Amino acid sequence: MLYMYKPQSFGARLCFTSSPRRARSSAAIVEGAGGSRMRGLTRAAKRAGEMAFNAGGGAVNWFPGHMAAASRAIRDRLKLADLVIEVRDARIPLSSANEDLQPVLAAKRRILALNKKDLANPNIMNRWLNHFESCKQDCISINAHSSSSVNQLLGLAELKLKEAISKEPTLLIMVVGVPNVGKSALINSIHRIATSRFPVPDKNKRAMVGPLPGVTQDIAGYKIASQPSIYVLDTPGVLVPSIPDMETGLKLALTGAVKDSVVGEERIAKYLLSLLNIRKTPLHWERLVHRRGEVHEETCSHNENDSRDSLRRRRCLNNSDALYVQDLVTEVQRTLCRTCLDYTGNTEEESELESLIDMQLTALRKVFRIPHKPFDETHGPTSKKLLTLFRSGKLGPFILDDLPDEQ
Repeated sequence: MLYMYKPQSFGARLCFTSSPRRARSSAAIVEGAGGSRMRGLTRAAKRAGEMAFNAGGGAVNWFPGHMAAASRAIRDRLKLADLVIEVRDARIPLSSANEDLQPVLAAKRRILALNKKDLANPNIMNRWLNHFESCKQDCISINAHSSSSVNQLLGLAELKLKEAISKEPTLLIMVVGVPNVGKSALINSIHRIATSRFPVPDKNKRAMVGPLPGVTQDIAGYKIASQPSIYVLDTPGVLVPSIPDMETGLKLALTGAVKDSVVGEERIAKYLLSLLNIRKTPLHWERLVHRRGEVHEETCSHNENDSRDSLRRRRCLNNSDALYVQDLVTEVQRTLCRTCLDYTGNTEEESELESLIDMQLTALRKVFRIPHKPFDETHGPTSKKLLTLFRSGKLGPFILDDLPDEQ
């Protein structure tokens, strides 16, 4: 046996109860605060991708030399793989697929692992799992840092390899995906689980894990089990040489699959704000922010002195005077909500929406306590902090891709 972990049933792990009445349309970005969904906005991401600040920035492409070499090496080793785990970002289940590899992957035993499920809207995620199941594709949402989540993936891998395990003395599992979807984090979790249950004499190194795309630049193998011997290959994140459209490229950049320096942090932040505003997400934050404020006031009234001391201790983020992260998030949401409510322009007009975004970045600079430099109208530091909050899930869980049957 590969792993002793046994879920209650295969169906319990993969089959999700689908709603009898599916929504007629979904927005391109689904806000986590409150979980409410607006309809008729499936073109939000496309509209945001076509705005002037994006059109002037050119196509989003990132294909350094190591990716070209890695693509060739991955294709060669895929011929030997008994199972492929294709890791995608749960926030962009379609956009994070490497289209060049899909024909090859379709011919292999494959599991789609939608990683970072903790950053994705859980209600919409279940519908994505139903979608892939309807396409006869084994798919599971995971958090690569959670042992229980990775155990579920390993249980599914055991099921897929059941026949091969009884026949082959050595098996090879390949983990593939675009940059920064969490492949190395997954490899490390698998290695940790394997060595705790099936100790092997080999001293295997852990894969390097980092927040930046492109950390893994060669193919490395790790033995995870004996009888039969099972090896897992961790591969570099590889994009296609030319990303097919602006929208896909910006989604990849927003989720961190493309280096910020390639696209520009301000451009990415403006894309994020355009999505939020088109989706009217800040307006949904109004009630949430108000509720947090009531809780905070109630706490202060119980013990004002303790609260002041606690807040004073918490006023530190990245060696600055910014508020403690939860207070900071609340203030960011409040600011974006207030600017939306106060703005009198017609955000259906592209120029008006861009004016709102500039106002929001200026207002957020004060929230982040970034000094204003004379004659500097850029928003680089503000953009960087806003993207950090989004990518870490502090602004809530989101899914940016539309379900194919709802476009």
